[in-house]
Amino acid sequence: MGIRGIVALVAAVVVAAAVPAVAEASSLSWRPCATTQEPTAECSTVEVPIDRARPELGSAQLALARLPALDPAHRIGSLLVNPGGPGGSGVGFVQFGGLASPDLARLRQRFDIVGFDPRGDWFSTPRITCGEGLWDPALNRFPATRPEFDALVAHNWKAGAECLARTGPLLENADTQSAAEDIETIRAALGEPKISWLGLSYGTELGAVYASKHPDRVRTMVLDGAIDHARPLRQAILEEAAATEDALVRFADWCRGAAECALRGEDVLAFYDEVVSRAAHGAVWSSDLKRPATADEISAGVYNHLYIREEWPTLGKALAAAGGEFPDAAKLTGRNQFQSPIYGAYRAIGCHDFPSPFTGPADMGAMAGLLRVVAPHSWRYSEYWDFTSGCTGWPIPPKNPPQQHPVKGAPPILVVGGAHDPATPLAWARGLASSIEGAALLTRTDDGHTGLLNSACARAAEVEYLVSGMPPGRGAVCR
Repeated sequence: MGIRGIVALVAAVVVAAAVPAVAEASSLSWRPCATTQEPTAECSTVEVPIDRARPELGSAQLALARLPALDPAHRIGSLLVNPGGPGGSGVGFVQFGGLASPDLARLRQRFDIVGFDPRGDWFSTPRITCGEGLWDPALNRFPATRPEFDALVAHNWKAGAECLARTGPLLENADTQSAAEDIETIRAALGEPKISWLGLSYGTELGAVYASKHPDRVRTMVLDGAIDHARPLRQAILEEAAATEDALVRFADWCRGAAECALRGEDVLAFYDEVVSRAAHGAVWSSDLKRPATADEISAGVYNHLYIREEWPTLGKALAAAGGEFPDAAKLTGRNQFQSPIYGAYRAIGCHDFPSPFTGPADMGAMAGLLRVVAPHSWRYSEYWDFTSGCTGWPIPPKNPPQQHPVKGAPPILVVGGAHDPATPLAWARGLASSIEGAALLTRTDDGHTGLLNSACARAAEVEYLVSGMPPGRGAVCR
């Protein structure tokens, strides 16, 4: 394209961003939310079919929460937010300060901020409901023999069957493609010709699938902490495990010399390994669980503290407490999702989108061996291993296994990836951006999961793009 063509394209983008299309009539009835820390928050629901191909299965009610634009005279439209998961609550994120940072004040001024709970999650009904046995701390998630593998398969089949009995047909339709069509229903109910989107982590997959299906309904879209759903699962397992290991090593290096770390001066990785080893022998108590914590639970608790860089001092204290003279891992296990009320939704959606690739104990054992190579300290917990080991034997067929979701014909979309993100490797952001025509990639070189939660530079770039419609230039980096 020549210079004049580029100028014309830029002008068209600016005009489209600055002048919202004419809104349609909204079909939603808003009311004050019953519980919220945001005094202007309003709540509503929207009805969606459980299975659009089988209307006889009935419908689900999706919960919505809205913060009306503080500057209605300059309102751009609705900004839909998804904080991740799968299973995260957009309603809770909006109502309880998820966008309260002063860095995001322009979003509050110019947009109606709309959070929603995807099908099966939190305040949407029916909610995915599973039995207490979904997480069994005694189960070996790294089976090395046929009996151990068969025990894992039998447990997951039984747990999935119980989820299905408790939840009904929604469980079989809790995949991201179905949820993406729900976004289109929400858009129409809001009366918006186009939506803006802010998706974190799993919200990047959900947003990308929506944009692939409805590119003409996208005004702007931020995909922060990007998931590349086209990646082969075995490759993704190892890439994510390596990213978690990198984050743990960086925490340990910081902690060894930081005055604010409770383990200053220690060999932090050796300390961590010792705590995990003791937990593997049932020797680390958790007052939160009222029983000894497993090695997997210790590792998962550390992982969940790596998400936000500002929480590293808290992680140091939690790890020190778990390895003290009278160990208590409560501050680690209290952050695990295994006892969360939405762990069932996390697992069920995950098994639709990231089904197990394993065919037997030899196959799974070989992958577990590679896991130990790329993550010699943190191998006991990474999210993709939690998905795939937990989905081995899951009885519900996956409706959205890894595949390409190419986006063509949408306005420029901003993808944000972190070089040291513990959950979503930078390679995933690059892969996702390559599947989106005209995408812009913003790279972070700092720590933590997502730029929104960790980087003032990334927050500023995301806000500017969402308001103006103009993404950062090629090769943009937040250092």
